[in-house]
Amino acid sequence: MPGADTEQLPIVLCSGQLLTREYWTPLEARNPDRHFIHADNSRDDTIAAMATRLLADAPPLFHLVAHAMGGFLAFEVMRRAPERVASLSLLATLATADGPAQLARRQSYIDLVERGAFAQIVEERLPMLMAPDRRSGPIADAARRMAADTGPDIFQRQQRAIIGRIDSRPRLAAITVPTLILRGDADGIVIAGETAIIADGIAGSDAREIADAGHLLLLEQPEIVAGAIEAHLAAVER
Repeated sequence: MPGADTEQLPIVLCSGQLLTREYWTPLEARNPDRHFIHADNSRDDTIAAMATRLLADAPPLFHLVAHAMGGFLAFEVMRRAPERVASLSLLATLATADGPAQLARRQSYIDLVERGAFAQIVEERLPMLMAPDRRSGPIADAARRMAADTGPDIFQRQQRAIIGRIDSRPRLAAITVPTLILRGDADGIVIAGETAIIADGIAGSDAREIADAGHLLLLEQPEIVAGAIEAHLAAVER
């Protein structure tokens, strides 16, 4: 809960699929004195089980910062233990469940992995992850590296967790902690309308679109995105 007791609270980071703790390097590098905890989304194949693990590993009170699939996990945490979350930062995520087309695509990914085509999936997804002028170079290399570090087995578990997630829209109004919502204007996965659903559902939330950034907005615009998160936390902690 916001107030005097939130000073320098730990920050729990929830990564998206095929991303590792490397994704959060820009934020951690700017805040060497903060205590960061990386939620483990590698061992479970349901969002519910991931949330159980996060809450077991996390301190009694913390800031929650989540990207993409990590946002699905964050919504589950807010359903179960809102009193433990001092603030919420949501990057490139959505509250809706998958429709038939998305479900079919995810199942096709699982099938491709089982046929040994994990590398093909990684390459097919790259254009959706970043602004067009960054689809080659260091950010694309980082995306490939994180995907390789994640590997096909974890990717399949993450896909199954995403497929089975619930629609979080009915519970958005119950979220009362200070909430920051960020989306890159060139995001090829999360459209602007999805961000608007979250912003409209959470009263008093601060929704922003980051210029010249795609789905990996923290890597693409590190100063702007990390700065926005830092300012959000500072407003809660002061």
